[in-house]
Amino acid sequence: MGFSNPPASPSPVETAIGRPRKQELQTQTLESNVAGAAATSPTDDLQSSVLDSVDTTAVRSSGQEPPEDAEDEREGFSAEGSLEDYPLESLPSPPPQAAQSSAKLSALHARLALPSKLPLQTLARTLIDRTADPDPRYNNDGLAHLGNDLLGYYMAEHLLCNYPRLPLVVLYAAQHAYVGPQSLRTVAEGWGTEAAAEPGGEVDPGLLQFKRAPLGVDPHQIQRSNRPQDTNRRGDKVDWRRGMSSRIPYDDQFGDLQPSLNSEAASFTTIDRAATTFVRALAAAVYLHAGGSTAHGFFRAHILSRHLDLSSLFTFKHPTRDLSRLCAREGFQSPVARLDSETGRLSRHPVFVVGVYSGRDRLGQGVGASLDEARFKAAVQALKGWYLYSPAPATPGGEVMVPSQVEGSAGIGRTWNPAMIDCGEVIS
Repeated sequence: MGFSNPPASPSPVETAIGRPRKQELQTQTLESNVAGAAATSPTDDLQSSVLDSVDTTAVRSSGQEPPEDAEDEREGFSAEGSLEDYPLESLPSPPPQAAQSSAKLSALHARLALPSKLPLQTLARTLIDRTADPDPRYNNDGLAHLGNDLLGYYMAEHLLCNYPRLPLVVLYAAQHAYVGPQSLRTVAEGWGTEAAAEPGGEVDPGLLQFKRAPLGVDPHQIQRSNRPQDTNRRGDKVDWRRGMSSRIPYDDQFGDLQPSLNSEAASFTTIDRAATTFVRALAAAVYLHAGGSTAHGFFRAHILSRHLDLSSLFTFKHPTRDLSRLCAREGFQSPVARLDSETGRLSRHPVFVVGVYSGRDRLGQGVGASLDEARFKAAVQALKGWYLYSPAPATPGGEVMVPSQVEGSAGIGRTWNPAMIDCGEVIS
């Protein structure tokens, strides 16, 4: 699929020698937006410094340097002459000025209600995977790394401030359910993102561009090596026992190992990974161009708007023992199971209602076909009631304050209320 040629009249960013280089165009666009927002956000110095280092981060993370032959080709393409004098098929990705004439890109910008400070050129860059264009200055690899940390930070502070007693394994599962690869792929599908059959300079900039795996090759088998290497763990070539607490300093935000990519795997990817990278890159682009307050609103509108039942993430092997240890740690009276009601004890389908009490307080209640099943469910309900505790908001009808709400310009005139810190889950 191609795109229409840009109008004959030069755009404000075009120079006297014709089509500017992609790097010059992106630099001018980003500098103009950062300068325009200088009067409203005191965190612009930090954002501009991050903007300047995004490409460097991508180079370090991927371990690749920009290809010299591709750079020479782009330099020749940016020499004197018009856009029609050079074949677009020679470029690995569409030129930046093609974003101004892309109807798909403008529709995506309007459909997501993106801020006006985010230019179409940057939105087009978020759609270019590093498998389509290996040069980190023109793909979304650097933005995706920043967006991954940004979404993980927003999600972690929301869960920890609203549910301070969550066990670590449930926290990891909730993080994965909200901002994991499968969830972000679903978000991208909901946005109406379409993928190009093959990347190239003639492709519409509004399409997601990546190189697909060839026929007969399973990308899920070679994307990651059989034994993860470079996992930041001591002796990562040995199958050491992985404890839950060690996942905090060594593993990623989902508690998974951080294996390194193969050289063969870096040449193509799947649509799931490409869509995940696009969502992360777009979140970073909103943060860099519009500020942290707008990025947090973007996160709330597209990530937190989805419902997740946290109670379904719990799994207990010995709930009665865990409840007894919890009551002993907190200084409560030992829990006692009592039969509240029953019906049909001698029938084929009896029903028992058992409550777990600590003194005069009922901690939980369960219904089962046997006394043991009802007692088990009552203990599980009591534990879920403890771990899913959420503190009351500072203002009636408001929300629990998170650290990002008092950072930068969004925190002017607001007072930070310290979040509750629990002593941790019960280790049985």
